[in-house]
Amino acid sequence: MKFQTLCLLVLLLTALTACRPEATDAPDGVTHARLLHIERADSFTRVDVLDPWRAGSVLHTYILVPRRQDLPTEIPAATGKQTLLRTPLCRVVSFSSVHASLLCDLGFQDAITGLCDTAYAFHPKLRHALEVHSALNMGSSMAPDVERIIMNTPDAVFVSPMEGSTYDALEAAGVPLVECADYMESTALGRAEWMKFFGLLFDCEALTDSLFDRVCTDYDSLCTAAAAASTRPSLLCDGKQGAAWYVPGGASYLGQLYADAGANYLFANRKESGSVTLSVETVLAEGMNADVWFVKYGASADITYESLAADYAPYAQFAAWKARHIYGCNTLRVPYYEEVPFRPDLLLRDVVHILHPDVLPHHKLRYYTPLQ
Repeated sequence: MKFQTLCLLVLLLTALTACRPEATDAPDGVTHARLLHIERADSFTRVDVLDPWRAGSVLHTYILVPRRQDLPTEIPAATGKQTLLRTPLCRVVSFSSVHASLLCDLGFQDAITGLCDTAYAFHPKLRHALEVHSALNMGSSMAPDVERIIMNTPDAVFVSPMEGSTYDALEAAGVPLVECADYMESTALGRAEWMKFFGLLFDCEALTDSLFDRVCTDYDSLCTAAAAASTRPSLLCDGKQGAAWYVPGGASYLGQLYADAGANYLFANRKESGSVTLSVETVLAEGMNADVWFVKYGASADITYESLAADYAPYAQFAAWKARHIYGCNTLRVPYYEEVPFRPDLLLRDVVHILHPDVLPHHKLRYYTPLQ
């Protein structure tokens, strides 16, 4: 009995450690994010955004100088792109509602003078800004209205870089780009910690530090609750798109979040930190017997078991379909993409409740709901 108790304690401690494997006592105050380095000097703050696709390389260096003080006489040289920004930023364009929504939550919605992909903006403050034209529609993030952005004269444009992507027209016009590589972090708390970068950009460090501390506390508490569960249900995600099935890599922030929630995520062995493209046959072979199935989609009407099977008949052969253990997240009805990147604790609470109903019996689901 003592041996069994000892084993249980070891397993519990191991699970708790896995919740925050990347935490460190870094002198720059960044404890979770691996792609963000902050170095403070007397007259400026240097922020290095590391290249997610080239280990050991810097994607972009930012020199932040408060508007109220003179420019420093000496600025350290960078190995790659370097941009000087005067803080706090006053006028910004965001290619994504993800970062614009964070600014709204921090109280800087008036600084947003342009937004791409406005159809996916759900935050009430963003919608209001768009309706009264204080935030202009800048087109698609994949094909932005460059001329309108330039005429907008922003202090900075927030973009989500992709491997090999360029913004030649904007850079040629001298428009400062802030490359937000937060989505390439390998843990949910690592991505959420990027709010500290925004705290520097908008001179609200105390606010973002406090918010991140709260997120960490809530997240760790949920990890503890999930670690005490007696089972680890197998988990399948999303659905096929044409001939492919896209799933989060095991080294992605979502892959880690599923592990933290006490799931046996079926593709945890895939070491990619982003999305993984699999053949439908591969997923059918590995996911047919999954205990629980999460389906994230965007549609005018919520999907049902019948509509799912009508879309692709083999879905009805999945164990989760037969047992009615499928949960859907309609991203056109709930602000999943806007909230989750910087509030992963909210998503983790949903996932823990679904996988371990006895752990959080009174929780009301925020993003995922049982299919009808």
